[in-house]
Amino acid sequence: MVMQTLEQDRGMMTLALEEARRAYDEGEVPIGAVLSMGNDIIARGHNRSIALSDPTAHAEILTLRRAGEKMGNYRLPGATLYVTLEPCLMCAGAILQSRLARIVFGALDPKAGAVVTLYQVLQDERLNHSVEITGGILKEACGEILSRFFQEKRVIAPIGPGAGV
Repeated sequence: MVMQTLEQDRGMMTLALEEARRAYDEGEVPIGAVLSMGNDIIARGHNRSIALSDPTAHAEILTLRRAGEKMGNYRLPGATLYVTLEPCLMCAGAILQSRLARIVFGALDPKAGAVVTLYQVLQDERLNHSVEITGGILKEACGEILSRFFQEKRVIAPIGPGAGV
């Protein structure tokens, strides 16, 4: 079991939020991730699906790829992944495959969350690995950047006579 303090979790999540801001500035859905072993940062990343024309280029996937390359192994036992939004099903699967010890996330994802909301993949006893979960770290800040991003992307269509002309 990985022992981290709330102060350490907040510090790492602050770094993940920096990555989310990078994604925001690039016009990507603002999700950021940081992978650590203890206090050592192994890799960081943010969503790049649009820039890379890659549906798998989520913050978690890119961060796990970088960490695997750096560590010379696709398995990352003892590592903790910090991510600003609850991971989706694809990312939860990658987290299991990488054998992470722990995941820490900020905001819940009621539409696609696969850790605690829609699915609980990381705690499924039928699988041969489980992951310690901590949610809600800096959830307000993590949720706010996403809300702001999607509010700015919404286009209100005109209603009434002559609309769309």
